[in-house]
Amino acid sequence: MCGIVGVVANYPINKLLYNALNGVQHRGQQAAGMATMDGNLMYLRKGIGLISQVIGQSDLNYLVGNAGIGHVRYPTAGSADDPEQAHPFYVNSPFGIMLAHNGNLTNTEQLRNEVLNRNHRHVRTRSDSEVLTNAFAHELQKLTADSELSNDKIFKAIYQLNNRLAGGYAVVSLIADYGLIGFRDPFAIRPLVLGKKESLDGFTSYMLASESCTLNINGFQLIRDIEPGEAVIITLDGKIFSKSCHDNPSLNICIFEYAYLARSDSIMEQIPIQLARQAMGKYLAKTILTKFPDLEIDVVIPVPDITRAVAIATAEGLGKPYQEGFVKNHLIGNDKASHDSEQFQTSVINRLSPISLEFKNKNVLLVDTSIVRGNTSREIIKIARNAGAKRVYLASAAPKICYSSVYGVDMPVYTQLIGHAKSDEEVAVEIGADAVIYQELADFKQCLHEINPKLVNFEASCFDGNYISGDINEEFLQSLANGVNH
Repeated sequence: MCGIVGVVANYPINKLLYNALNGVQHRGQQAAGMATMDGNLMYLRKGIGLISQVIGQSDLNYLVGNAGIGHVRYPTAGSADDPEQAHPFYVNSPFGIMLAHNGNLTNTEQLRNEVLNRNHRHVRTRSDSEVLTNAFAHELQKLTADSELSNDKIFKAIYQLNNRLAGGYAVVSLIADYGLIGFRDPFAIRPLVLGKKESLDGFTSYMLASESCTLNINGFQLIRDIEPGEAVIITLDGKIFSKSCHDNPSLNICIFEYAYLARSDSIMEQIPIQLARQAMGKYLAKTILTKFPDLEIDVVIPVPDITRAVAIATAEGLGKPYQEGFVKNHLIGNDKASHDSEQFQTSVINRLSPISLEFKNKNVLLVDTSIVRGNTSREIIKIARNAGAKRVYLASAAPKICYSSVYGVDMPVYTQLIGHAKSDEEVAVEIGADAVIYQELADFKQCLHEINPKLVNFEASCFDGNYISGDINEEFLQSLANGVNH
């Protein structure tokens, strides 16, 4: 998963863009980058680390201009340690283009071959985003070989590009001396929202972002979500244009956004994330009462921080006390380097300290966002038992994760998922829980549909194995398990 931002204003936007990227930092902490534009001049800074580690004051002084894009990255394709794969990407022909991308293409190898051998453009990395950048540039170049750039030609280039791409993607791009472009895949798997801010001089500034939370904290008003297959052009003089760039768009947003990825103060497809998680908790309580009517629960405790809203609603639905049972050290990051080592166990223990009073001699229902590999769940359950819990049950706010995610969520291949080919009882034994309860996928979809009845279909492949792009087969999934980049 990644976070993207694009801004057009009538004043220098370097600090605004920096702050906006901080607002989506939760979507990626591995790499960051900013690109700005001052007329025909373009400026770029990117590297490994948080935005605060990559961009210093001298970089901000360098990043001049009234338009810009930015990116925070959690790698889903290519090498995590290669600074060249940080976004944005730049090509100098035609015009000069900067591009940043959230998502994952599933036909990268085919597209790479086309770009290299038919479009005669060079790519320097294994990143699908660099391939996408060059494919976009090629489509623009074809349409403007003997004429000037126009909105219609940009929309046509994106239409042609959408016919070449497969997978999930949300994109922000700068075209030198022209403006900011944003577009979303025809299924709208990855999120992208539009916001505006009116200034006293009458100029309307616009921001495109992965989530509305960063609009709010920077004084922008949420206008709407970008539609499936839609492209938006914001020119440097503050004019905005939009057009559908696909013949058969269909809204199928990634349902995992609501369970885990999005921040609680965001609104996505007209659904407040906080409200969605409260609804998830109500349905989770119903599942527990139906499937485990005799489960003895003394207290409901969330695994902080995202799951609080779910856990509170679950406790209310069960008629059980809710308590905070863990103190989380926010100054220690998640250690993803080794999931089976003593170092990983120590990392979990250092991040989560139990409040023993809430565990001692109690039957505890822990509520977490999801169970992926099971390693973190196993360590948390050990912490609860060591704090004196008699029994430890684990409820997952998300349904059982059984299949590989291929559209831009950082998740292990299916062979590394604890839920793959294991029953709930086997998962419970594996992680040391007295019982494991998963959210029902049908309930998950229903609770979102009840908030926004227009949401009917979802991208939920990690739960149900249904890959809506239609190009995923067992050979592709096996190649992921073998470490092949697509």
